[in-house]
Amino acid sequence: MSDFHEGVLLKETIAGLKVEKNKKYIDATLGGGGHTGEILKHGGIVLGLDVDEDALAYVDKNFKFQISNFKLTLARGNFRDIDRIALLNNFAPPAGGVAGIIFDLGVSGYQIDNPARGFSFQYEGPLDMRMDQDLGVRALDLIKILTKGELYEIFTRFGEENHAWEIANAIVRARSVKAIATTRDLAKIIFPIAGQSKRVFQALRIAVNDELDAITQALPKALKLLEKNGRLCVISFHSLEDRIIKRKFLEFEEKNLGKIITEKPIVTTNEEIEKNKRARSAKLRIFEKT
Repeated sequence: MSDFHEGVLLKETIAGLKVEKNKKYIDATLGGGGHTGEILKHGGIVLGLDVDEDALAYVDKNFKFQISNFKLTLARGNFRDIDRIALLNNFAPPAGGVAGIIFDLGVSGYQIDNPARGFSFQYEGPLDMRMDQDLGVRALDLIKILTKGELYEIFTRFGEENHAWEIANAIVRARSVKAIATTRDLAKIIFPIAGQSKRVFQALRIAVNDELDAITQALPKALKLLEKNGRLCVISFHSLEDRIIKRKFLEFEEKNLGKIITEKPIVTTNEEIEKNKRARSAKLRIFEKT
């Protein structure tokens, strides 16, 4: 599991959090612990949560010293429940507020490059795409049971795919002949119509994991957990996420709950993109509670 990506926009995020020694922070998307590791180096105390058991196992193995010294607490759960998880782990009032919270909404390199997880059209694997392996619905199930209209809606809404109707139609025709069971099965159907399958795979992943609704629910809860002058840092990787974050931050500001620190999102440098091509679309927005 060495392919968990390093934290994207790492320096910018740590600077945005203004990490202080012995203050509490929440990494709502732990992954391989890239951002958490930097917070710990700066003296922060971290609650790291993730829905992916593989991510938690990886961090548990590599941060044993910090865990044993009570500098790092790990919790499994979806960040939509950040308020409940924080309360259970003494990272919420009345135990005191949190100085900073980070959401890195990207899929980890480990998840993408592990064929068994089914996130990428580049590898042969089951059409799974669940970040939480306990979820009941896989991408395979959506492809199998949804109508042409429902598939079109998913591909349009979550993938902004221009060829959504043609792809939905091709899927329904193909599955009537033979079950669509693997990533390659689906990619072969899409390729003659739209070339690469990135947008369709993104749309299915978002639908399976209910990602947009999760971030919509989580941001107001995260803001309530912050102490005065606490910082909320959110990294997005596509326009659908970024629009939600921008809208929520504007809403918070209009309600006089704090101020937007990043008038425009912080983006990755060419140097970082050269090291990690998946970082090219990353955008960081920062909000400070008052």
